[in-house]
Amino acid sequence: MTKEQLIYEGKAKKIWSTQDENLYISEFKDDLTAFNGAKKSSEEGKGALNNKISTALFKFLQQKGVNSHFVEMLDDNHMLHKKTEVILIEVIVRNIATGSLSKNLGIKDGTPLPFALVEFDYKNDALGDPKLNDQHCLILELVKNEEELEYIRFMARRINTLLKEFYASRNLTLVDFKLEFGRDRDGNIILIDELSPDNFRLWDSQSGEKMDKDRFRQGLGGLKVAYEEVLNRILGEKK
Repeated sequence: MTKEQLIYEGKAKKIWSTQDENLYISEFKDDLTAFNGAKKSSEEGKGALNNKISTALFKFLQQKGVNSHFVEMLDDNHMLHKKTEVILIEVIVRNIATGSLSKNLGIKDGTPLPFALVEFDYKNDALGDPKLNDQHCLILELVKNEEELEYIRFMARRINTLLKEFYASRNLTLVDFKLEFGRDRDGNIILIDELSPDNFRLWDSQSGEKMDKDRFRQGLGGLKVAYEEVLNRILGEKK
């Protein structure tokens, strides 16, 4: 399977059509962005690490019954996946208060939440990805009905439960993360996009060291080393 026409280019990936109208190829880029694109850089090898991490996690979730667009990893920077209709909702799942949640609500950074908080953001760069409630989602016709929103929430919490346990066995704490969903050719809502430290906040369970894109956001350095460590632990090197 080879790339044909460039369909879309985002901050972290390029999406290409293929010879099969039902399959696309994601090309993982080395670009780094933060604060809605206000901060930009590049880290050689970051794209390949995100592809490998995402591949491992998609496979893990599929074994647990979570349907996704993933088909196979083609090479270090390319993933073959199903073509989907993207649902323009970014689903944020939070287990521990940090980042914008602490800033906006005054919850002390590092405070464990009493339950997994699921939030919706509008996937719209021009508007700065604003927060959504259920009524916004229905008014904007991002979903067909409230049942679809409840299904997305259910799946987000299910994925959170699975990944929290998985990461804990790798001595990593899943702080929060972003998911995206889409519709396959049969209209089923499935997990899409990527599952990487670009979209996940991960802390070392013992030291609290940040192992995700916050290393770039906060100017901590060592991003590639942290991503490599995450990949190693996912593949079985427990520390």
